[in-house]
Amino acid sequence: MGVGLRREPKARTVGRIYENDSDPGMPALVFKGREWTYGAFGDEVVAYANFFKGEGLAPGDPVLLDAPNCPEFLFTYLGVVRNAGIIVPVNPMYTLRELAFTAKDCGAKYLVIGAGVLAQHAFTEGQLAGELGVRVIVIDDDFRERVQAAAREDFDLVDDAGSVSTYLYTSGTTGLPKAAMLTHDNLVMNAAQCDTAFDMRRGDRLILALPLFHSFGFTAIALTALYAGACIVLLEGFQPQAFIQELVAQKVTILIGAPAMYTVLVNAGRQNVQFPDIRMVACGGAALPLDTIKGMQETLGLEVVEGYGLTEASPCSVFNPLYGVHKPGSIGLAFPLMEAKIVGADGGELPPGEPGELLLKGPNIMKGYYNRPEETAEAVAGGWLHTGDIAQTDEDGYIYIVDRIKDLIIVGGLNVYPREVEEVLYEHPKVCEAAVVGVRDWMLGEAPVAFVALKDPADKEEVDYEAIIDFLKPRLAQYKLPRRVTFVDALPRNSSGKVLKQELRDYRPG
Repeated sequence: MGVGLRREPKARTVGRIYENDSDPGMPALVFKGREWTYGAFGDEVVAYANFFKGEGLAPGDPVLLDAPNCPEFLFTYLGVVRNAGIIVPVNPMYTLRELAFTAKDCGAKYLVIGAGVLAQHAFTEGQLAGELGVRVIVIDDDFRERVQAAAREDFDLVDDAGSVSTYLYTSGTTGLPKAAMLTHDNLVMNAAQCDTAFDMRRGDRLILALPLFHSFGFTAIALTALYAGACIVLLEGFQPQAFIQELVAQKVTILIGAPAMYTVLVNAGRQNVQFPDIRMVACGGAALPLDTIKGMQETLGLEVVEGYGLTEASPCSVFNPLYGVHKPGSIGLAFPLMEAKIVGADGGELPPGEPGELLLKGPNIMKGYYNRPEETAEAVAGGWLHTGDIAQTDEDGYIYIVDRIKDLIIVGGLNVYPREVEEVLYEHPKVCEAAVVGVRDWMLGEAPVAFVALKDPADKEEVDYEAIIDFLKPRLAQYKLPRRVTFVDALPRNSSGKVLKQELRDYRPG
C-alpha cells in the first residue's frame, strides 16, 4: 500500500472540491485576463447548479459536455454534478457520428455545447437535438445571462460519494468506445493523491493547456488545483508562443503537461528564455524521450518527473517521488493509498526484472464500464485494475513500461484505437483490407498510419491518400486521421491469419 495522504479531503463530492479553507479572496481561476477568486468561483458554481436544476436536470441524468477549454466548462461540470447528474465530457473534434454514438450509448438527456463547436457541425440547435435525441443547451451570451439570473441557493443533491459523477469514454481492442464510470470519491481521492504526490501548496499557479475533456488535464490539473487552494491559469489550448508567454507572465509554479510541450520549452531554453517561477515539472500522457529530459535539465535547469495513469484510474496512478530518486525511463512508484503489482499469464506476481501485466488497486479505480458487465468483470478481476500494459520493476520497486497489450496509439496524449479507425476504413466501398498502427512522431509522441489493400488494384488510379482522408474526415475526429496511407497488395499475416502489425510498424517506404 502506498503512503497516506498529507491532508484528508474536506469535501467528498466533486461539486464541492474547491471548498478547501482557502481565503475567499485568493485567485482560483485566470482566463484571458479575467480572474475569479475562490469566493467568486464558488458563486459561479452555485449559479450553474441552480440553472441546471431549473432546466429540469434530475439525479442520474447523463449530460454531454462538448466544449473547448473555457470557464463555462468547469462551471458546467461542477454545477451538473451538484445536481447528482452525470457529466459526459466529449472531444470537441468529434464528428456527428461519434457524438451520436456517445449520446445513444450513455442515454444522454442533455447536450451542453460550445457555440463554436455547434457551428462546426453545420447544424442548427434544433437539428442537432433531433439527430441526437437530447435537449441542447448552447454556451453563448444568452446562456451566460440566464445563468447569472439563476437563484443562489447553495445545495448538493449527492448523498453518496460512491455514486457516479462522470462517464469518460475510452476503448479497448474491440474499438468500441465504452464509458468508464468514475465516482465522486474516485475523482476527489485522485485529486488528494495528486496533491500529496505533487507537494501542492496554497497559492501555487498551474497552467492548463491540456484539454479539459481529457482526464489528465481535468483531474491532475483542474481538480487538484481546486482541492489544494491553487490557481488554474486556463488556456484555450496549446499554442506554443502563447503558452510560453503565459508561463512567464502568470508566474506559473507547477507545470504538468504532455511531451510535445517540453519539446517546445527546450527550444525556448536554447533561445535563452527562462521560467524562474517553476518549481515542479511533471509529464504524462506518453513516454518522454530521454533527450527531451536531458534538454530540460541542460537548457532550463528543470527536472521533469514522469508518471503514469489511465482513464479507468481517474487517471493518475504512478509517479516518480519528488523528494527521492528519479529514474529516467521509469514511471516511478504507486501513488498514495495505491498498490501496484506485475503478474504473469497465470496471475501470479512476478519478481523484479520479469515483465508482465501491470495491475493497480486503490480508491481512484473506476466503478466499472457503464452497461458492460462482462468487460467490467474482466477489467477489474479480483479487485485489481488490469491496465493492459506490460511492465517490470527493478530492485527498488520502480516501475518501467515495456510494451502494451492493448493495441493503442497515443497522439499528443489522446488515445487512438486502431480498430475504430480500421472499421471506418472498411466502410469505404473500394477497400478490401485495412490496418492501422502507430509510428514515432517528434511532436505528438505517436501518429497513426494506415495500410490499405484495395478490392481492385486498378482503383489505385483514383483512390489515393486524399481520397481516403476525405472519406474519413466526416466520420472521425481530426487526431484519429492517419498521417500516412500506404497501399499494399495484401496485409502481412501469420499462419493463423492474424495481421503482423509489428511488420507494418517496421515498414519504411521505398
